[in-house]
Amino acid sequence: MQLTRNSIETAAGPSEWFTGVVYIDTVATPSGPFRLSASSVHFTPGARTAWHTHPKGQTIYVTEGVGLAQRRGGPVEVIRPGDRVFFEPEEHHWHGASPTRFMTHLALLQVDDDGNSATWGEHVSDEEYGAASDNTEGR
Repeated sequence: MQLTRNSIETAAGPSEWFTGVVYIDTVATPSGPFRLSASSVHFTPGARTAWHTHPKGQTIYVTEGVGLAQRRGGPVEVIRPGDRVFFEPEEHHWHGASPTRFMTHLALLQVDDDGNSATWGEHVSDEEYGAASDNTEGR
């Protein structure tokens, strides 16, 4: 058994990866043969990731608030506490908070042989996000 005391400060999400204000708390860091990376990601209303992929896929588990998730070419899905979303390896996608609500999720993934967890692409534009938000009313 290994107990790690919480010694890592909450980090601001880098602007290269996110639009809006996002905070990240590390839960698990890959080490040695273990490849699990886990983070609690806190999105303020309207904040979201850029388009991105994960070499080994990613699961997000919503713990609070209301969010949005979309794979490229697919419908925008409203996500709520208790919802799990799995993104296939190399599937282009984004996720974040709804326009009027905070959203927190656990992000769980495995890094590849070189320690890479994600490949980041272009930001989800305000127009794309606005259209996605318009299509989720009432859900």
